[in-house]
Amino acid sequence: MKVSASLAIIVATIAFSLPGCAQHEQEEHEAHKITATSPEQKAVTIVQEYVCQIHSQRHIKVRALERGYLEAIQIREGQQVKKDDVLFKVIPILYQKKFDAEMAEAEVAKMKFAYTEKLARDKVVSENEVLLLKAEMMKALANADLAKAELSFATVVAPFDGIVDRLHHQQGSLVEEGELLSTLSDNSLMWVYFNVPEARYLEYMANLKQNEDLQIELRLANGKMFDQIGKIGAIEADFNNENGNIPFRADFPNPERLLRHGQTGTVVIRRVQNDALVIPQRATFEVLQKRYVYVIDKDNIAHQREISYDNELEDLFVIKKGLSPDDKIVLEGIRQIRDGDKVEFEDRQAEEVATHLKYHAE
Repeated sequence: MKVSASLAIIVATIAFSLPGCAQHEQEEHEAHKITATSPEQKAVTIVQEYVCQIHSQRHIKVRALERGYLEAIQIREGQQVKKDDVLFKVIPILYQKKFDAEMAEAEVAKMKFAYTEKLARDKVVSENEVLLLKAEMMKALANADLAKAELSFATVVAPFDGIVDRLHHQQGSLVEEGELLSTLSDNSLMWVYFNVPEARYLEYMANLKQNEDLQIELRLANGKMFDQIGKIGAIEADFNNENGNIPFRADFPNPERLLRHGQTGTVVIRRVQNDALVIPQRATFEVLQKRYVYVIDKDNIAHQREISYDNELEDLFVIKKGLSPDDKIVLEGIRQIRDGDKVEFEDRQAEEVATHLKYHAE
């Protein structure tokens, strides 16, 4: 048994060492059968998504302007109100009496001035005394107007159309000056804020004229798309140095008042890029965080080449640099070859490959 085993090993060794066997192995190594294709140049729709926060275009805190008791609350929580509608009435403790006193002072000043003016016509008093009493009357009237304005602060009205939020006090409550009563939101137009990386910002600014027709959509928390299309309303002035982002604002009409202040969602931006050079993701591979493809030259030799891409679609990479439309790249069999291998391949048209793209990069 031992002799037979030894003979088998020797025979296998001799067979492996024969020139014909070595040549056969070399030929198999040099002639792998793989599938190749070419980059395709076409118009593609680039989709970019950003998490966002939704704000009312006007969202204010309604506060008491004077100290006093809440005499009346003429609205309900969640009610839609119009501009100049009365929201709250406060019974001021001091300002009503101050207004009454100033009005009385103004009446006395008017009577003194009228009497002195009559005496001046009768040559009893001088004209200077009439002017003095006139100045005192004007001062008293100004004080009465000021007291009236302060008293009007006791009535809180809506500065614009909007929706009233939660009521923080009930009728009869004693409120201090500046105390929060509720909030008011104008939800007719919503401001949607999202952060854009610096590279995307530069890309947006470089294509500013084309971006006028950007289709901006909003995906809500339930996964459904909002039925209104938005547009870029503003870009903030400064980048965030910590994350390298800059806030954008998209404006969305909200006719049905579906959106409310404080909601979250996802901004979806779609734009068409013409003459984009695309390749299947599965034609690429990654080494040390760099992306590569195998390019087949005219002698059927596969060369490893680094590429970079601008955008990533579902199954495609939009190439930034590294390839041209005339290049031939390995599509299938990437793991079977090495840089410098001579290959045999089946060539497939890019249009045909595009119909079967559901696999990502190796």
